[in-house]
Amino acid sequence: MGSRSLRRFAAGKALVVGAVLALAVPGVAYANTVSVTVKTPGATAGPTTTFSEISTHADCAGGLISGGGISQTIGTGSASPGNHVNGTEPSSDGSTEYTGSTGVVGTDNTHWLGIGGSGGAVNSSFSSTPYAVCFTSNLINHTQTVMNKDAGPSAASTPLAVTATCPANTVLLGGGARTTPASVGSLKPIASFPTFADSAHDYGLKAAADGESGPDSWTAVGWNGGGGGTTNETYAYAICSGSNIDVSGVTIKVHHAEVSTSSSPGANTLVTVGCGTDGKLVSGGADASGGSVTTTDYTGPGSQGDHLNGSFPSDSGGNPVSDGTTTASYWTADAHAGGVGSPNTYADVWALCANDGV
Repeated sequence: MGSRSLRRFAAGKALVVGAVLALAVPGVAYANTVSVTVKTPGATAGPTTTFSEISTHADCAGGLISGGGISQTIGTGSASPGNHVNGTEPSSDGSTEYTGSTGVVGTDNTHWLGIGGSGGAVNSSFSSTPYAVCFTSNLINHTQTVMNKDAGPSAASTPLAVTATCPANTVLLGGGARTTPASVGSLKPIASFPTFADSAHDYGLKAAADGESGPDSWTAVGWNGGGGGTTNETYAYAICSGSNIDVSGVTIKVHHAEVSTSSSPGANTLVTVGCGTDGKLVSGGADASGGSVTTTDYTGPGSQGDHLNGSFPSDSGGNPVSDGTTTASYWTADAHAGGVGSPNTYADVWALCANDGV
């Protein structure tokens, strides 16, 4: 099942988010000050027609993106399962997507796209709100985005996993996922999570577990509940530190939580996890799954209509943070059941946390 990628490029490791980092140079100590700010423009309405999508973006006023997210309003009634996340991904300018050649596709991105899609029903309440996690650092002054893709999925309820891996000697800061085309209304990214390109994680098919440090890859999983489509694509994005940056003292720690979702048709399940004392929140991920995603290869949720309505920085209660927040330390996943019951489905969330680095 799925696609695996081990793409490595020459670069130096980097990432520091916290208050102060001391760099050890013989006889000299340098302090590195880092700040993190979440930016969001608010909601963009839509989609207003079936089997379509809307794109909106959040932009860093300063610094570079380390990750980003999306939160959707879904309306009520029978139309509510029609709204789903179609993409949450970095962009060079707030509109252009990285969908061409694979590998390192961009550097120093400052924009994040949130793309909302619709199935066979729409509601006037549908909207999507994007979030960009922006950081400034005199150590990590450059980033690079790695993209990998694979054709599919076309078969009904068969997940397709695609993994993007950071270049050697860099650190993973965050990542994203995308599926196309929007005209296939049952097609969507059902998972977006940090992982490792090693045998213990089946080269990206098992997600990073709670407490693990130093993930080097990001996996996106495409899910086509109803099947169909001859040009379907699934894209994975890994945001990595730039080249030739010494991050020998930097640790990125993963926090993960999993809960059983409501099996009622059209029900939402939110799950939230925080960084605790492990540093600053720099990004996060989410999925709807068959459970145990950190110990077994990813499996799809219990119903073909299950989807994500959110993956975003939040407070401890799962509420999205406001524009300009500098203290976000939690990440929330919002999994939504389709129009039928969804037994044996789980919602997973990941927070990536960066230490001060010593």
